[in-house]
Amino acid sequence: MKAITVLKTGSEISLVLAEHAEPEAGPDEAIVAVHAFSLNNGEVRGALHDGIDGDRPGWDLSGVVQTAPEGSGFRQGDRVVGLVWSGGWAERVAVPTSRLAKIPDDVSFEAASTLPVAGLTAAVALQKKTIGPGSRVLVTAATGGVGIYAIQLAAAAGAHVTAFARDGSTAEFLRNLGADEIAVGVEAGEKSGPYDLILEGVGGSLLGAALTWLAPRGVCVLFGDASEDALTTFDSRRFRLQSGGAYGGTVLYGFFLLEELTRPEGAADGSAILADLAQRLSDGSLRPIIGRTAPWADIDATARDLLKRKFAGKAVLTVGG
Repeated sequence: MKAITVLKTGSEISLVLAEHAEPEAGPDEAIVAVHAFSLNNGEVRGALHDGIDGDRPGWDLSGVVQTAPEGSGFRQGDRVVGLVWSGGWAERVAVPTSRLAKIPDDVSFEAASTLPVAGLTAAVALQKKTIGPGSRVLVTAATGGVGIYAIQLAAAAGAHVTAFARDGSTAEFLRNLGADEIAVGVEAGEKSGPYDLILEGVGGSLLGAALTWLAPRGVCVLFGDASEDALTTFDSRRFRLQSGGAYGGTVLYGFFLLEELTRPEGAADGSAILADLAQRLSDGSLRPIIGRTAPWADIDATARDLLKRKFAGKAVLTVGG
């Protein structure tokens, strides 16, 4: 069986196709023949910057069930989307049924493969504060995978959505996703607030500023660190009191998807959320934005282009050929 593998030669790291043993399913796992998978910045950065020779990266996948545990609700031939913590970029993968969902026949494998990390992160992060009509939501890293789904899901809930952008070139794209306002730069971001919920994927100085833009009892969910800044500093008085107002109740929430799906109590139901997201793709209320589709033999070049932000939206690779 072939799988994408980290190849380290001296100080050089690349991603290549290599032969590996067939996966063995555990008692709560299905074997899925992979048709497509999508890339995420975190896994690509980890593989190309810190990868160990022989590592098998890959989180998101879609394909067809080959075998499934009895009573799991899955059977041979089911079209599915799933999430694993490593090794997903392969011809066949063992996937826990708790992170597997069926996809409607009219949803392509390519579209479905964009859902697991980006869709689950956006959906679960938006649950950290009840939102609806009248709520104000800010989404940073807005043109990334999580941001694209977060804008659409927040808008569908009736919230007023502000998308934070580095420049105005993506304004039309973000409005078409459902953003009501486009904030270009920190000054505009502050002016459009305060916000009941902030989904923050940049970190660094932007996180420090965003913490002072929260409304009373507002929540800032930190789901990423795209800036790679080492430190964040912020005005703690404004975060707590809004410059002296009797507010408080503001929260900074550190978000990590693995913890959200596997905590001993109150874990998010990954399978149910994936199924809901797949249905939204089917009915057109959610749109995948795929910036590049390529055969999986092009993994190394595609992964590097993703890190260089040569396209907006997700990179999807198709397996086979």
